[in-house]
Amino acid sequence: MTGDSETKTGDTSGHESLSPRPFLIGVSGGTASGKSSVCSKIMELLGQDEMDQQQRQVIILSQDSFYRVLTTEQKTRALKGQFNFDHPDAFDNDLIVTTLWDIKDGKTVHIPVYDFVSHSRKEETVTVYPADVVLFEGILTFYSQEIRDLFHMKLFVDTDADTRLSRRVLRDISVRGRDLESVLAQYINFVKPAFEEFCLPTKKYADVIIPRGADNTVAINLIVQHIQDILSGGLNKRLNGCFNGSGSTKTQPNRPH
Repeated sequence: MTGDSETKTGDTSGHESLSPRPFLIGVSGGTASGKSSVCSKIMELLGQDEMDQQQRQVIILSQDSFYRVLTTEQKTRALKGQFNFDHPDAFDNDLIVTTLWDIKDGKTVHIPVYDFVSHSRKEETVTVYPADVVLFEGILTFYSQEIRDLFHMKLFVDTDADTRLSRRVLRDISVRGRDLESVLAQYINFVKPAFEEFCLPTKKYADVIIPRGADNTVAINLIVQHIQDILSGGLNKRLNGCFNGSGSTKTQPNRPH
């Protein structure tokens, strides 16, 4: 999960904001490409990571929170490493759309909490309060046009495949309780093919491509400056202009050949 909000069970508070609609930034890239690290670095440079959750102007949401509730048969396959979590159908896109629209309308939303060990949603949710800028990261953030068109800016984190694999192996073993054999089998059978078929083609929709992830300080600093302009109100008019959710000015710092 994001760690940007407080976890509550059954919280139905109606905390809403009357401020202008938030600026939505989609962040995509392959598994373990550094999407979360890029978002965390942006939060850190903006000084948002140390703020109280209800006072933050910038928040992070993860597509991983929106995995579908599995059937008994699907969960059995998942526990054996035989379910494709990198396929578009693995995500509850209807819930993503509803949640993002509620966020755009300045509403408080309740985000599911997904347990990657048991492959199921937990009973509690994470309460996310209205914010001025929302970073939404995930491997298939740009795959659905309905979701893609909700973003005012789209970032793609582009990281070497070997680096991504090594990071995923370490993460899945240490955090998600997997063994090396199952991690590699899942990568070969599902993760790599799904990246090439579903994720990589969406790179063309990105307004900014970030090679090397969080290590690319030039690209991240440019994005931070842009967000600072938004937070200071300098881009309010542009929300109704070129940044209208259907396309943005193409700027690609350090874009590879």
